[in-house]
Amino acid sequence: MGLPKGSLNNVNRGNTHQLLVDAGYEVKGYEPGKEDNEMEIINDPEIKTFLTRPQSAPVELNREMLDIAIIGEDWVKEESVNLPQQLITKIGDLNYGKTRLVVAIPKETPYDSLTEFFIANKNRNTPILCFTEYPNLTRDYIMSNPGYEEVYGESIPLIQIRGLATGENDMVQVINSDGATEVYIAKGADLIVDNTQTGTSLNKAGLKILEVIMESSAGLYASPSCKGLKLEKAKMIFDQLFGAVKARKFFDVKFNIANHRVEVVKDFLMSHEYCSDEPTVVVGINFSQFNVLIPKNKFPEMLKGIKSFGASAIVRENVKQYVQ
Repeated sequence: MGLPKGSLNNVNRGNTHQLLVDAGYEVKGYEPGKEDNEMEIINDPEIKTFLTRPQSAPVELNREMLDIAIIGEDWVKEESVNLPQQLITKIGDLNYGKTRLVVAIPKETPYDSLTEFFIANKNRNTPILCFTEYPNLTRDYIMSNPGYEEVYGESIPLIQIRGLATGENDMVQVINSDGATEVYIAKGADLIVDNTQTGTSLNKAGLKILEVIMESSAGLYASPSCKGLKLEKAKMIFDQLFGAVKARKFFDVKFNIANHRVEVVKDFLMSHEYCSDEPTVVVGINFSQFNVLIPKNKFPEMLKGIKSFGASAIVRENVKQYVQ
C-alpha cells in the first residue's frame, strides 16, 4: 500500500496519518512532516506500507509495484491519459484533499477564456510557453480547445520534460515545471496549469484562473495486481477509511427525556431525520436516555427541538468512525 508524502499528509490539508488512526490503524513512522521509509501499520501485518510521492504512485500502480495507494485523481489521470486502456481502478473516493486543476494567466491580461487567448496570439512570432507539473493532461486539454484547433489544427503541442521533448508544434510548448509552478509567470511564461484549493497562492502571485480543467480529491486506487483476496482486503481497507471520513460529518448525541414524552420525541427525531436509522432509547424509572447519530449541520435545529420537549443532560461528542 502506497501512502502519500506531501500535501495529502499535511495537517492543514489532508493528514492521511490522522485518517488512518481514526480508521483504527496503529501507524508508526508516518506522522506529518516526519514520514519514515520504515513506517508500518502495527495492528495489521497483512498491509505492507511504502512512502510514495503523489506523482510516482500511479506509475508504480500501473507497473504493479504497488497493489493499492492513496492518491489524488489528478495524478491518476496524468499518468493514464495517453494509455490505450485504464489499468488503474478506483476502489473509492475518500473525499478529502480536494483541489482543482486550473489554467492561470496574469491578472492584467484581457482574456476571459483559453479560446480567446489562442486566437488573440495566433500571429505572434515567439512560442507560447505553458509550465505545469501535468504535461500530459495539459496537452490533452489544449488540443481539445476550439481556439487551438482554429489556429493550429490537429498539430500536437511540444512537450518538454527535462531533456526529453516530443510533439510537432513548437509554437505551443508545454514544459514540466517540477513544482513551484506559479513563479514561471514572473520568469516569462504565458500560462501555467497548476492545482489549487482556494486560488489564494495564485492570487498572491498576480494570477487569475482562466479555466478549470478538472476537480480532484484523494481516493484509494488499485493496480491490476489487486485481485482475489487482495481485492477483498483492499475493499475492507476502503470501508474503514471511508468510515472515518464519513464520521467527521456526524455528532453522537445523548440526552434525557421524561418517560411520558418518549414516543413523541422518537417520532420527532425520525420524521426530521435527526438520527441514522432510529434513536437508541434506554428506559429508566422516570427518564429515558436517547442516543442519536446526527449530521453536524442538523444539530442546532435538533437541539432547539429537543429542548422544547424538556431534554436534559445533553452531551455531544465527535464520531471517530461510521461504517454503514
